[in-house]
Amino acid sequence: MARRVFPFTLFQPRRDDSQQRGIRVGVTGSSSLAPVSAFGQSVNNDRAMKITAFYAGIRLISENVASLPKIVTRNTEKGPVAVPDHPVSKLLANPNEYTNGNAFHGLITTWVKGWGNACAIIQRNSAGIPVQLHQVHPSEVLQIAVIEGHKWYKIQKADPDFAYLNGVYKDDDILHFMDVTLDGIRGVNPVFYNAAALGKSLATENFASEYYEKGGNIRAVMETDGNLGEGKYKVFMDHFAEASKNFGTPLLEYGVKYKQLNIDPLAAQLIQSETMSLQDICRILGVPPHMLCELSHATFSNIEHQTIQFVQYTLRPTVKKQEVEYERKLFFGRESGNYNVKFVLDGLLRGDTAARSAYYHNAILDGYMSRNEVRELEGLEHADGLDDFLVPLNEGVAGQDNTKTENNA
Repeated sequence: MARRVFPFTLFQPRRDDSQQRGIRVGVTGSSSLAPVSAFGQSVNNDRAMKITAFYAGIRLISENVASLPKIVTRNTEKGPVAVPDHPVSKLLANPNEYTNGNAFHGLITTWVKGWGNACAIIQRNSAGIPVQLHQVHPSEVLQIAVIEGHKWYKIQKADPDFAYLNGVYKDDDILHFMDVTLDGIRGVNPVFYNAAALGKSLATENFASEYYEKGGNIRAVMETDGNLGEGKYKVFMDHFAEASKNFGTPLLEYGVKYKQLNIDPLAAQLIQSETMSLQDICRILGVPPHMLCELSHATFSNIEHQTIQFVQYTLRPTVKKQEVEYERKLFFGRESGNYNVKFVLDGLLRGDTAARSAYYHNAILDGYMSRNEVRELEGLEHADGLDDFLVPLNEGVAGQDNTKTENNA
């Protein structure tokens, strides 16, 4: 393990921004960062993940990223060529001995979108080739500092079984994925930066829970002009309760009048508040509302296009940040710049059937895609004789004699 020894006396984060940046200082044994108060609620990552919309949004993004094919390509004169036997390619599929590739990439994305930061320790062999990636929870990254132009990480694992990973690491030995960053060194914690919106959502849920626990609003009141006294009041309430229990029609004695109150959850704006909270979370995570079951403004047409936009504007930036970090840290020497990591999004960007068919049709007839390449994008096997590129017979190359005769065709 390529741990580095470094004097911790120089390793002091600034107190005023350590919480905002989402890097916990000090070991408390908790998986959450210090809470922020908003709308009378204590907001932290653990509580935010218990909001159904926030949990579902992060799960949606992380599961999609985890499911994408991940390939290593080498740049050649004819373009990028897949290199499935490269050590990095195998590492992306099986990052370590205790976590498979799908779980690892889903976990990294969950931390990035929920905590703003995700780290993994790069374990190399004696030749410097990466052989394992060990995920590190954001709360286990105690400090991050830039000292004399070099970035350092102090890591302490909460699980004693992983104590062998504890230590100080230089930037070369840590994969650090960030969501939004204000300094290029740390990612900001989205829960803290959006504590007001998430606190409002928690307050709404708590109010609704208390509202329904108490049976909702007061349904009615009974009025009388005089004072019944203790005896008459008890007799009246016994008769009223007995008639109500048997679904009968109670007789209102002593001049008592029944007055119904019509207040329901809709009037209390619980539904609107919950919808607004869900939309806030959609904005935070970049997830279309319909994907979190908010269909108030959904149509078949806009759902299809919002799904494509989700891939383009949410998933693509997320995977690009991961691709760049993998390329920067896992390749070295002559490999750097010649090898690339690619998360294949093509399958999610197919769009509607008519537009996809038109795109393939033009690509084949214009000669920049073969029919087998199209079949591959559609998840179909290659077929014999479909690797040739087609060109229109009624077109030619400008400035050349493109005429042919039957004898010299």
